Amino acid sequence: MSEHDYWKIFPRMPKKITIGDITIRDGFQHLEKFISTRAKIFYVEELIFAGCRNIEVTNLGNPYLMPQFSDAEEILAHLRSDRFKKRCARKGIDTDDVCITAVTIRERSVDKAIELKKNGVGPDRILMMVSTEEEHHFANSGTTLPDYWAEAERSIKKCTDAGIKMCGTVSTIWGSPIAGATDMQDAVEFTKRWLEIGAHDIEHADHDGSASAPDVYRYFSMILDAIPNTDLHLAHFHETKRVASASVLAALQAGITQFEATIGGMGGQPANFLDDTPVPGTGDYYYEDPRFVGLTCLEDMLVQIDEMGIEHGYDVDRILWLGRQMEKTVGQRLRSEAAINGRTLKEGHMEFARPGLKKRKEKLGEKPDQNFPTEWAEKAVLPEAYQP
Repeated sequence: MSEHDYWKIFPRMPKKITIGDITIRDGFQHLEKFISTRAKIFYVEELIFAGCRNIEVTNLGNPYLMPQFSDAEEILAHLRSDRFKKRCARKGIDTDDVCITAVTIRERSVDKAIELKKNGVGPDRILMMVSTEEEHHFANSGTTLPDYWAEAERSIKKCTDAGIKMCGTVSTIWGSPIAGATDMQDAVEFTKRWLEIGAHDIEHADHDGSASAPDVYRYFSMILDAIPNTDLHLAHFHETKRVASASVLAALQAGITQFEATIGGMGGQPANFLDDTPVPGTGDYYYEDPRFVGLTCLEDMLVQIDEMGIEHGYDVDRILWLGRQMEKTVGQRLRSEAAINGRTLKEGHMEFARPGLKKRKEKLGEKPDQNFPTEWAEKAVLPEAYQP
């Protein structure tokens, strides 16, 4: 007979996970509308109040290229303010337990993060990024892989001295939107290289929705065979074909315990138009239709994880409420189905019941919980042709 215990089938699958939120950075970077600083602060706070303890809040790169993040220092300063700390304390939250991340693709941005740290408002953790496919890497960073690795090594040494953690991202693991298919074994080697030069943890990224569930399971099994410490690994899935939930499940089955998501499944390549003005971003979009891209949706992921009985630390209902507010903020329907349709309620939706069932059963002489005719046997007898 088949094994029915899911955790025996997949013994590496965790009972508790961490989900970091990256809405304010990755989610907003693809929008062609500036989100006000007040709105960004509101969502950062509410996400933390709802249980988020790992949150990515801005990009410290050149605001001329990505003006969505021209308020980076103001956001970070608010998160270090006494006002914010007092608000957290009233809710029983220790701000030392919250890890604030900013993206720093190039060394100049790393230097900026270190300077902010010296001034008391810097991030706890920053992020640099390599792609295993060099054309994609060049589009993101403007330099070659060897040159960038040397830059990353210098930057990590600076961060270590400044007390800032460095996350090393490995992208195009399952394919590149520019040059096509890639070799997953390259990503395993890139992961080892990041750890060799001192990275604190690794974001394993599908940046264009190329991943399939079997390859996700295969890759993360390879990673955990090579580097078993799950605290080092973070899964980051984009969505272009509405299959990222399968990738999340496959990563769980392989044993991954850390994930990232955005409210409403927002995100994608940095915008090259903002409000009424073309901006550089990272150049032309490499999607056929930039409306249908984004990351794994936080609301839907939480409902999925919650239904599986996996501990996650969030107030799911609060996140669903935030998702509905976010649609008003950005002025469009987002990707979350759970934010609209809610959770699976164990008590059901009795307001939709057809009246009269109880009376009908009484009239027919049936017991309230009776499912089959009284003359039938207590258990079904399966015809021999259909027996295992």
